[in-house]
Amino acid sequence: MLNLKNPNLYNNREISWLQFNTRVLKQAQDDSLPLLERLKFLAIYGTNLDEFYMIRVAGLKKLFAAGIIVSGPDKLTPLQQLHEIRSYLHQEQQVVEHCRSEILKKLEPEGISVKIYEELNNQEKHKVNQYFNENIYPVIIPIAVDATHPFPHLNNLSFGLIVKLRDNDNENIERFGIIRVPRVLNRFVELEGGVYVPIESVVEKHVDELFPGYSLIKYAPFRVTRNADIAIEEEEADDFMEILEEGLKLRRKGEMVRLEVGSNADAEIINFINKHTNVYKDDIYTFHTFLNLASLWQIVSNRDFAHLLLPPFKPKLLPPFDTSEDIFATLEKQDILMYHPYESFEPVVKLIQTAAKDPDVVSIKMTLYRSGTNSPIVKALMDASESGKQVTVMVELKARFDEENNLIWAKALEKSGAHVIYGIKGFKVHAKAALVTRRKNGKLKQYAHLGTGNYNPSTAKIYTDMSYMTSKDVVTNDLTRFFHFLTGFSKKGKLNELYMAPSQIKPKLLSLIHNETRQGSNGHIIAKVNSLVDEDVIRALYKASQAGVKVELIVRGICCLKPGIEGVSENVRVISILGKYLEHARAFYFKNDAAQVYISSADWMPRNLVRRIELLTAVKDESAQRKIIQILKLQCSDNVLAHELKNDGTYTKLKADGDKAINNHKLLEDYVNKIAKATKKETSTYVQQLVNRLFIES
Repeated sequence: MLNLKNPNLYNNREISWLQFNTRVLKQAQDDSLPLLERLKFLAIYGTNLDEFYMIRVAGLKKLFAAGIIVSGPDKLTPLQQLHEIRSYLHQEQQVVEHCRSEILKKLEPEGISVKIYEELNNQEKHKVNQYFNENIYPVIIPIAVDATHPFPHLNNLSFGLIVKLRDNDNENIERFGIIRVPRVLNRFVELEGGVYVPIESVVEKHVDELFPGYSLIKYAPFRVTRNADIAIEEEEADDFMEILEEGLKLRRKGEMVRLEVGSNADAEIINFINKHTNVYKDDIYTFHTFLNLASLWQIVSNRDFAHLLLPPFKPKLLPPFDTSEDIFATLEKQDILMYHPYESFEPVVKLIQTAAKDPDVVSIKMTLYRSGTNSPIVKALMDASESGKQVTVMVELKARFDEENNLIWAKALEKSGAHVIYGIKGFKVHAKAALVTRRKNGKLKQYAHLGTGNYNPSTAKIYTDMSYMTSKDVVTNDLTRFFHFLTGFSKKGKLNELYMAPSQIKPKLLSLIHNETRQGSNGHIIAKVNSLVDEDVIRALYKASQAGVKVELIVRGICCLKPGIEGVSENVRVISILGKYLEHARAFYFKNDAAQVYISSADWMPRNLVRRIELLTAVKDESAQRKIIQILKLQCSDNVLAHELKNDGTYTKLKADGDKAINNHKLLEDYVNKIAKATKKETSTYVQQLVNRLFIES
């Protein structure tokens, strides 16, 4: 009997994440993509890496500093993981810089160029100088650093210049200073004709105006990254909102975990700043081009060059939502499964907006994790509350990097009269659920929405997610119990039709996998998740593979399972899909289960299955089931956007053969467009048939 706890059977969580970000980088290297699309992926790579250092590397450093030797199933210690991460990233840095230089060079014939100050003509220099005087000089912060001027506090992701200066009256006097560039300033000074000038090259030319009486000897741009994970001791919190606000302030002051400098930073400059920041030498990264990949969004978002991105797709309203029929009447007739962003998120927004205005609606209950800014859903909830309806909203204040935005919405909702829950002690509420209760014929009727993604109309245009809408009593009754659990006290927290983490989802998943295992070679599992980390789930999948079960996994990011190991996982295949849209849906198919198809808010990670409030929903409507299975099988067949995981932890990009190319994003766009066009010129019967065999033709 093989030991399934053998560390050689597991990929390291952090290295697997780095592999995911490498796949993002490969999208930036893909010559088949439009240039700004490639630059967008480079910006995403940088944003991802910032968060990785702020959270994951910072966490490993804290574990190491505390002398805690904890590890995942791969058994790597925190120090070993830090060594691996640093080695990986320093090797990849050359690839990143080459990719950036290549894309920017190819953009020049298209009318976009990044130039330093010295490369500008006289007219451009005049405009940049004028811009400096009017927009930069009033807000930039020159700081002397000496015995009477202490080194300033640098907030997380602070950007600026280190300067070494000489006194014009006494050339023997040399001093260091810092020029902080506030975030209110754009990373590039943008000129007409698509010219972008890195702000540090502009500031460098005006140092004498910022430090009068001194001349510049040398300078280098720098950027710092701090630990940005908020640790909240809920036992100590009398007022959770107050302590979270304090935590957000502390985030800006967390321990330094990374220092980035320009290539003109010599040993003296690096030693000067690191004497104050105290960053470990292998966490110092020197860049030969400008710092901050995430700042490339400024160039990508230039609408004058939108033709250099992939063609935009407008989400479609498909039957039955393409009519003006009342949404409640529609849901009373049938369950509906939507796949965003191909299908519009508008019906979800409309459900809440209609409920807010409908005089027969008595209550609306929702969970909000990341609702975004200017949320039409939150505004509808406020309107409903102000009109006298009972509105209950679970606003998760611990949604990382969205805490501040959620605080604003929570206060606004509370002010409107809504009952706002700020979280469950010890857990994040990550479930996506809405429940509308309405009077009909003297009785109460309920309508539900369950989703895999956030109630955010903006991200619903770029994330692939599933929405399940129903008025079935077995589901709505369970959702009522779910919201009672959130608002009240419950030691059980058990649902009948739905499954809730932390008590129910993991046992259910293990049961479903074990059931397929008992079927041997007749078993079949398809699972689509963002991350697969949980050791118990992985071992169950290994046992399924050993029994002959066909296991197909679509895992966008981290995957600690190793496929293709003889005697362990030779029946497991793992692919990761990266493309125009961010794969975010969680959906599962178990061939021999009575329900067969499930959707969930939860990834297969310990944090989701054990430390969060999540929901798993069996989709029993036949039409919705077919649709989900078709989507899963289509993605398993993708050979354009898919990367396949090998048993050594590396990924190989699949290569399509001409007419056999299957790009699931493109095929879904085309097919949804086909249905939308058919609704305008074909009979409703034909359109319904087209919808029912959705994606089969693809």
